[in-house]
This record gives sequence, structure tokens and C-alpha cells, in this order.
Amino acid sequence: MDLCGIILGNQKFPNKKALVYFFDGITGLMQMLIFFLLGLLATPSRIPGIFIPALCIMLFLTLIARPAAVFATLRPFHCSVRQQLLVSFAGLRGAASIVFAIMAVVGTPVLGNDLYHIVFCIVLLSISFQGTLLPLCAKLLDMTDRNIDVMKTFSDYSEEAELHFIRVKVTTQHPWAGKELRFVTLPPDTLLIMLLRDDERIIPDGNTVLHENDIAVLGAYKYAGENDISLQEHPIHTGSEWIGKTIQDFSPQSGELVIMLIRGEQTILPKGGTQIAEDDILVLYSDLKKED
Repeated sequence: MDLCGIILGNQKFPNKKALVYFFDGITGLMQMLIFFLLGLLATPSRIPGIFIPALCIMLFLTLIARPAAVFATLRPFHCSVRQQLLVSFAGLRGAASIVFAIMAVVGTPVLGNDLYHIVFCIVLLSISFQGTLLPLCAKLLDMTDRNIDVMKTFSDYSEEAELHFIRVKVTTQHPWAGKELRFVTLPPDTLLIMLLRDDERIIPDGNTVLHENDIAVLGAYKYAGENDISLQEHPIHTGSEWIGKTIQDFSPQSGELVIMLIRGEQTILPKGGTQIAEDDILVLYSDLKKED
């Protein structure tokens, strides 16, 4: 399962970001559920009686058994000693061991030892010791890399604070229609990164010709002062004086601008000639600093 996750995490496929968030949420939910159920099966009063055996087993696994197994497994792959030590220290933690202990208890009528609580205590000790000290161990072994974020594999770069995507439709009268991209003058600090043509997605280069009805997707820097933008809705009710008039005739208060028109489930970026209809919702931008 881990190997499958590593392979998929380094592949490119549609809706990867949404799937990663979904499975990450499901994983967290299942972890909480299984630890809750496992906790119901444990009796805290039995822990002191098996603490010493559990501690001895945990130390044996951490200091002898696991390092021996890891070195024997990774040595043929010419891994460095520091890598093998770190893998050795990243030990037993987790609920899988407790689940296996449950299977052993259920499958065996009589056991001489309280196997379940011994394993439960070992896992708690492992979480407390190895889980807490793993970052320090990685630092001492110089196995950290501050220049690489492993979560980049699962990140959507559109949410990296600086980048936003903009959609522009190339109409018949659009100045870009029929031109090669290298002859198109784009706004400063923008990049045309994709063309949507019917059901086709095109990654453009300088020789790509923009056709009528193409949808150009541009990358641009995100505005950093979003908290300064105040948006308000102005619904157009039955009998409103603005029904049938255009956006250029609409007279908002000073310092306000109609930036969007919501018509049913449709969102419209208005122009001066856009006609206002009954039940439309006009979204107005106002300058908070001027209001203050």
C-alpha cells in the first residue's frame, strides 16, 4: 500500500489535488476511528503489570532487532549508514501492531501472557520515544533537506499564494484572434499557459495560433491586499427602476464598481452594455480605505 502511494504520488493525472485531499481526510478519519476502537479494548489498570516486559521488548526491538533487520535489508542497496540508522529509528509506531495482536488473541483460546496489553503498551512507548525524537534523530544524522518540500508532490501550485489563473475568451472581434502567440501582447507579468479549444487542451508555444472561441488561461500574480476588498450584493427585485437598463446606466454610490453579475446559476463579468434583468444580483466592490 505504501509503495502504491509513493508511485501514485509521483504521477500526473486529472483531479490529483482533490483526490489527495479526499484520501488524506479519509486517512485521518480512519486513524481516529481505529484508535478509538482500540482504546475501548484496553484496560488501563492492566498497563502497570505489563509495563516492564513491554519496555524491555520495545528497547530490544528499537536497539537490536529492527536495526539488524534494516541493515541486512538495505546493505545490498548500498544505502549509507546514516540512512540505515534513520530507517532503523523510525520504528514500530502505529495501530497495525495492535490490530495484529487482536488477531492473535482472537485466534488463540488461551494465552499465558496478556499479549494485547503488552503490544498496546509497546506501541504507546514507541510513539512517545521514537515518534517524539525522530525529528531530532534526523537532524543529528544530517538527514534533513531544507531546500525540498516533500509535500510539493501533492501540492496545487495555484494555491501557492503568488499565482492565480485567469480565463480569457477569444471572441471574433478580439485583438488576439488569428494571431500567433509570439505576436500577441499580453498584460505585464502574465503568461499564457493553456488554450482550451473545443474538447482539446493545448500547451501553447510561440507558433500557436489563437482561434475564435478559444479560451486562453493566463497565469498572473495574486493581489496581496485581498483583505482590503469589500464586496456587497445589490439584488434587483421586481419593479426595480434598473430593470432593462445597462450597467453603464447603473449609478452606485461613489467609490463603488459593479464587478460581477449573478443571474440564476450563471456568473457574468459585466460590461458597460450588459443589460440588467429582474432577479439579477449585482456584486459591488467598494474601497474600504475611502470608507474609513
